[in-house]
Amino acid sequence: MNQTNRQRPADKHELEIGVTGMSCAACVSRVEKVLARQPGVAGATVNLATEKARLQVEPEHFRLRSVARALEQAGFGLAPRDVELAIEGMNCASCVGRIEQALQAVDGVLSASVNLATEQARIRYNPALTDTDRLVQAVRDAGYPARERSRGPGGDSQEQERERERVTLKRSVYLAGALTLPIFILEMGGHLVPPFHHWLVHTLGLQTLLLIQFLLASAVQFGPGLRFYRKGVPALLRGNPDMNSLVMLGTSAAYGYSVVATFLPQVLPEGTVNVYYEPAAVIITLVLLGRYIEALSKGRTSEAIRRLMGLQARTARIERDGHETEVPVEEVRSGDRVLVRPGERIPVDGVVLEGDSWVDESMISGEPLPVHKQSGDELVGGTVNQRGSLRFQATRVGSDTVLAQIVRMVEAAQGSKLPIQALVDRVTAWFVPAVILAAVITFAVWLLAGPAPALTFALVNAVAVLIIACPCAMGLATPTSIMVGTGKGAELGMLFRRGESLQHLRSATVAALDKTGTLTRGQPELTDLVPAPGFQRDRVLALMAAVEARSEHPVADAILAAAREAGVQVEDVSEFVADAGFGVRGRVNGTQVLVGADRYLEREGIAVTPLQPRARELAELGRTPMYVAVDGRLAAVVAVADPIKPGSREAVGALRALGLKVLMVTGDNRSTAEAIGRQLGIDDVVAEVLPEGKVDVVRRLQDQGEQVVFVGDGINDAPALAQADVGAAIGTGTDIAMESADLVLMSGDVRKMADAVALSRATLRNIRQNLFWAFAYNSLLIPVAAGVLYPAAGILLSPVLAAAAMGLSSVSVLSNALRLRRFRPPLAGRGVTGDVDSAAPPGTAPTTA
Repeated sequence: MNQTNRQRPADKHELEIGVTGMSCAACVSRVEKVLARQPGVAGATVNLATEKARLQVEPEHFRLRSVARALEQAGFGLAPRDVELAIEGMNCASCVGRIEQALQAVDGVLSASVNLATEQARIRYNPALTDTDRLVQAVRDAGYPARERSRGPGGDSQEQERERERVTLKRSVYLAGALTLPIFILEMGGHLVPPFHHWLVHTLGLQTLLLIQFLLASAVQFGPGLRFYRKGVPALLRGNPDMNSLVMLGTSAAYGYSVVATFLPQVLPEGTVNVYYEPAAVIITLVLLGRYIEALSKGRTSEAIRRLMGLQARTARIERDGHETEVPVEEVRSGDRVLVRPGERIPVDGVVLEGDSWVDESMISGEPLPVHKQSGDELVGGTVNQRGSLRFQATRVGSDTVLAQIVRMVEAAQGSKLPIQALVDRVTAWFVPAVILAAVITFAVWLLAGPAPALTFALVNAVAVLIIACPCAMGLATPTSIMVGTGKGAELGMLFRRGESLQHLRSATVAALDKTGTLTRGQPELTDLVPAPGFQRDRVLALMAAVEARSEHPVADAILAAAREAGVQVEDVSEFVADAGFGVRGRVNGTQVLVGADRYLEREGIAVTPLQPRARELAELGRTPMYVAVDGRLAAVVAVADPIKPGSREAVGALRALGLKVLMVTGDNRSTAEAIGRQLGIDDVVAEVLPEGKVDVVRRLQDQGEQVVFVGDGINDAPALAQADVGAAIGTGTDIAMESADLVLMSGDVRKMADAVALSRATLRNIRQNLFWAFAYNSLLIPVAAGVLYPAAGILLSPVLAAAAMGLSSVSVLSNALRLRRFRPPLAGRGVTGDVDSAAPPGTAPTTA
């Protein structure tokens, strides 16, 4: 990796781009020269391994498209870029479809996905053909304010914008309510209490009453209700009506008819001179109230992201030039020495240099117990130092920290679309135009075939159809559940890197688990030491450790670790000999010690018969037995094994209880693998396979019609993780950039896999409830609003009730999604269903959580 030798002025910005077509160091040099020659580029560093270039640019002179053309002319390419846009003004699923169409029409856009719940768009594009400015303009041309999403030290700018919108909506609700209440009292009071109506007419006069209602309704219609005109009229003129268009058309029809009845009653047929100021004003007030409650509920669905962002320390105490200085966390650089006191948050990722403490890592692992940290241990930014002081060296800062990666993963999962969303998108593409057509047909049928006064019936029922339709509920049904579900997963130490893995995981039929590092600890330990008569355990352990201290065999580390833990003194050894395939020998203070296989001692004329039955028992448990001889006498049988992780058996049982067949796939020898499989209760064991063999196992299961989730450590298991329907990587919380995995289990606890399956099922069940409610609501109530029950039962739906029902529909969907926050893992003492408390039965309106 080379670097141009230029100073980095304070006003330069840093930008990372992907470069394709590089194959050697010469390519790196050529790319750096090409980049350095571009206007606005002050420095360039190219990394062949990551295929990325880090540029120091002057924003006012830098143009990414110029860089893309220069690279293309040099025989290289610019990798596709991903950008997130924050979009305002979306109210329903029709808006989503319209924005996606506008983005996909831009030349160079490879994919575009818009999420109503997060109010964001994710776009992948070819930077040689388009840029972010064009994408933003395409959204604006579609009628929606947009900007590139960014984060600053002050937090999420989009969340600040949402808070401003909530405040504006609250103000509008209060104003609309204050203006509507007098209209409601004058109109409904007169209907319910006839003497009150007669008193008003006698005191003020009928025309004065109408003028008062006209003034108040006008203030509502063109005050708080003006937002529906600003967004609904342009959408209607573009031929792409949305939810705002429906409200605008419905209330305008009621208000306009009332104005005519107030000032030009002579133009209306006899018996049809009625005013509808009250329905128009109440509808606007109720719709605004519904949107305000919806905005509050949306804020609650994104709490997981806010909590993660809140874990970031604001400042850090660092050592520079021999002085201790407190600086904003954004100014910490890799290599800085950072000091952390008891009770403080660790600001960035690093490695402990000095100190001894316990650290609360529950934010990354979901485990409540603190973790002991000392020199050489890794620290994760955002975790809490509990007891001692620590001095550590920063290794990852800014967007490279584990916390930043977690936030990106959760956001990516929350912003993605599940395959089930495709049906919703197809329906909502024509939903609003169909509702307008239904309102026109309703008006025409009632006008031509309805009872007198036909015009009044036609107007009221057409307005009810326009108002009751709720594409919002359909648009929010899936993304809100994904947001809450993936956020809950992050809380529990399960990071879904792709939202669609939620749906695939729910359908999994087979869980294929790697052994080493997944079900077992991944490093050998001394599990058994059985001394022969006349020998003491600690003395045998000390002699054995002294000889193994000179050995390079992996087993030696396990024996030495056991000696350190037991506190025995390891003495010096002489005449050390390692006999490959047999064992080791040496002399410890004049005592001859042999450690090795049974054949080694038998070759030396030492009988192992007395301890052979015990050795066989240990072998049947999947452990590796060895013998120790002291001065020509059999001293002990010992066993070394990769011990099973606490909770592995519990995890296997939970997965089986969830209906999955559990396989263990390992490169270890068959006898050891089968012994561990028996201890864990695993259904089938596939042993002695290479990484390529693991892929074949997954592929064979898929060919048999199975949906496979593969769980591994994400390194040598990467091919199988990529091949599986869902790849779950076991992580320690300090290396989660496992590109081949769909799901990362942060704590390294395989029990989280059962939790993830249960969470996916709870989330998909929640989505199905939401979709059923949204579709059933619209399918049943639109015909009722049109008056289909009137001929048989004389039932008509008031536009006011229609507005209330419409607001309740979207709020109900959001409230149902929020119930996922009460999800409890199956291994938390509730059985293995992973249900949400008080699950609403399909077909019923969920209640507020």
